[in-house]
Amino acid sequence: MSELSSNEAISITVEARAHGWRIDHYLARLYPNYSRAAFQRAISQEAVLLNGLPAKTGRRLRVNDTLSVKLPAESDSSLPAEDIPLDILFEDDSLVVINKHAGMIVHPGRGNYHGTLAGALQFHFDQLSDMAGQLRPGIVHRLDRDTTGVIIVAKDNQVHSRLSSQFENREVIKEYRALIWGGPDFDSDLIETHVCIHQGKREKMQVCQPGGKSREATTWYEVIKRFRKATYIRLLPKTGRTHQLRVHMSHLGHPILADSLYRGQSQATMADLHPNSSADTESPVLIQRQALHAMRITFRHPHSGKEMTIEAPLPADMQATLDYLESLDAWSFDE
Repeated sequence: MSELSSNEAISITVEARAHGWRIDHYLARLYPNYSRAAFQRAISQEAVLLNGLPAKTGRRLRVNDTLSVKLPAESDSSLPAEDIPLDILFEDDSLVVINKHAGMIVHPGRGNYHGTLAGALQFHFDQLSDMAGQLRPGIVHRLDRDTTGVIIVAKDNQVHSRLSSQFENREVIKEYRALIWGGPDFDSDLIETHVCIHQGKREKMQVCQPGGKSREATTWYEVIKRFRKATYIRLLPKTGRTHQLRVHMSHLGHPILADSLYRGQSQATMADLHPNSSADTESPVLIQRQALHAMRITFRHPHSGKEMTIEAPLPADMQATLDYLESLDAWSFDE
């Protein structure tokens, strides 16, 4: 995939899989760190040419069409550099891998311009890729605000492009750990659904029928250990849809602990997890955000081609919750 820059146009030849797609959908799929709205603006400003002529947003692509794309500069390129500590798991001249903590937004949006990973990266690193735009320096992929764990950052556009291609081609292996309510019927299984924006709450996603604006979503899960009220599981997403793991666990009827959006409960206490709730009247809080952690990522180094696996240790709140469940498991309780 070619590098995308706001300074010069790049040429893209449409491949067979994109036959019949809208131009804005296709470009947003190729460059997921840009919104479809950004590409629609670029088309309206005649910054996207189709076979040498200004493109129309609704035009359906054909195999071997040629696109020339020059993305306009971000409407607000003022991203403040912020002295926020970063937990660096790996760094070389090409990239850096961060262990993102809970509560940190990856990049600015919806009025959240401070306390972001993007702002912290601006402070700590002299050079980052600008392929994803001024507000997303180096950002190759994303994690939800309250999901912790490994995230890769590119230092230049060539590295960014090569890593993005690995994500696009599903060559990157991502492994998550989660604590979920109850327990699934099977010790391991493949979840294959389509997902789309929730009809009632646009900040949510939902499982839906194929067609329209739905997208395929596939997740493999494996039980690590079952407890009386919760289960510790390994999750390997095969696709990378918004909220995919949270939606899939909710769809199974076993939402992630303390997932306020998909269960309506923003914390998990000792009493919540105790087989006999009245046995623990003080109910200390164990975790106050979804118990989901991006533990491990495996990819090819963009220059050497060497396979790399980077791991982030389980965060303290999830470890404390797991330790509590383990302690309960050592006791017997009256049913």
